[in-house]
Amino acid sequence: MSLIKKFASVGGATMASRVLGFVREAMIASFLGAGPVADAFYAAFRFPNLFRRLFAEGAFNAAFVPLFAREIEAGGPLAAKKFAEQVLAVLVLSLVVLSALAMIFMPFLVATVIAPRFADDPAKFDLTVLLARIMFPYLAAMSLVAMMAGILNSLRRYFLAALAPVLLNIVLVSGLIMSGYLALSQANIGEVLGWSVTISGALQLGLLVWALRREGFTLAPVRPRLTPAVKRLLWLALPAAVTGGITQINLLVGQIIASAQDGAIAVINYADRLNQLPLGVIGIAIGVVLLPELSRALVAGDTREAQHLQNRSLEFGLAITVPAAVGLALLPQPFIALVFERGAFTRETTVLTASVLAAFAIGLPSFVLSKIFTPAFYAREDMRTPLLASMVSVFINIAGSLILFPRLGVTGIAIATSLAGWLQALYLGQRLLARDLFRPSPLTIRRVALILVGSALMGAVLWWIGENFPHLLLDATLLVRLGSVLLTVVAGAAVYFSFAFLTGALDRAEFARLFRRRKRS
Repeated sequence: MSLIKKFASVGGATMASRVLGFVREAMIASFLGAGPVADAFYAAFRFPNLFRRLFAEGAFNAAFVPLFAREIEAGGPLAAKKFAEQVLAVLVLSLVVLSALAMIFMPFLVATVIAPRFADDPAKFDLTVLLARIMFPYLAAMSLVAMMAGILNSLRRYFLAALAPVLLNIVLVSGLIMSGYLALSQANIGEVLGWSVTISGALQLGLLVWALRREGFTLAPVRPRLTPAVKRLLWLALPAAVTGGITQINLLVGQIIASAQDGAIAVINYADRLNQLPLGVIGIAIGVVLLPELSRALVAGDTREAQHLQNRSLEFGLAITVPAAVGLALLPQPFIALVFERGAFTRETTVLTASVLAAFAIGLPSFVLSKIFTPAFYAREDMRTPLLASMVSVFINIAGSLILFPRLGVTGIAIATSLAGWLQALYLGQRLLARDLFRPSPLTIRRVALILVGSALMGAVLWWIGENFPHLLLDATLLVRLGSVLLTVVAGAAVYFSFAFLTGALDRAEFARLFRRRKRS
């Protein structure tokens, strides 16, 4: 299977999750708007989600996948299975201790880390504590899911691991439908959402345990011990925990600062949901596939293959995210209005959320670049360089948010997040070039330049449509707005992809193979 097909496999599963995520967010926006219950839910959910990204997906995959790939290449499946069992035992013990402490001290965590300004509203504060306690077991479940996904990815089984998050949105949407049918209060809807998150974590874990058993890879329980291999994993995971979850850290910083403004946390989440569509589909696909593929190439000593993987990833990542960023930055309001503006979500909230989305979109390509550059360090077990880049990014984000929030409100936080993302990506790229770990080929440089030109042409078309047909995009009936937005997207895509395929910015043959059925042998 080609690299682009692997990206498409993971991206397709992630797209299914993101589409359902839009349904979920639209329903939450309709039921809760940007009110206190929405603030409480998103603040509470951000905390276990942050730890999931830090200690599960980010740190675990960054440290575990290269070591697991090395065990497979050097010792075979039995050695890899023994290593995985040792890691699982230590992980389970750590999760039990962490979850117990977090749930006991949750009021302190909400007051100091999650949303300090909520203390001014006792009802919102108490609801946030309750929801955070309900949802924290999701962290434990998803940490184990991350391990199972890392094993499956190392075995080059990508699809089910990428599909698992769909269950989160299915359970949440089902909970919201039930809440509407029972006409529950907003506070009760918040509790239903919290329990739905935790239930979905158990379902995702069950799915991946089944997937591993189907591959004949069953992990037996063993006594937790800090073996040399586990110590190596922990040593690599510590800096990767910060690096892998840097986007979440930046969003948490923004959340803490934004908690001073009513509704701001919900606005950030709604804007980030649209921004996460291209970021999640492309960034996650590249991150999931590139690390194990790159690790295997480097273990085998195939530097030529490693360069090929990085060049193709760079082209594919920018080919999708640059035009997506242009579209979201130029026409954020029609997208926000179409997805969210109904019920408790007013036009005033749409305008504010659209400004935040536009600011987030500016940084969209930078986060995908970081997803492309970081595996080159992780695959070589260099965790220090990405850690340094992430520390600089956090500092810039905090400083920028503190400076811009009093002047621009919640939009200033999004601007600071995008600026921090670009500085992180540029630093990582510079270090790769300086160490001669990655050198873009002349073909890749040419294609990236053409991608930028094609995106600019598409942007001109979108700007003209937005200036001349605002009533169709914003003020018409729902069906007319839906058709208008879809036609606008199709027009922009037609301009961009026509230019890209005619000039060679995109490989027509490679993309054609994505839609061609594999011939049966």
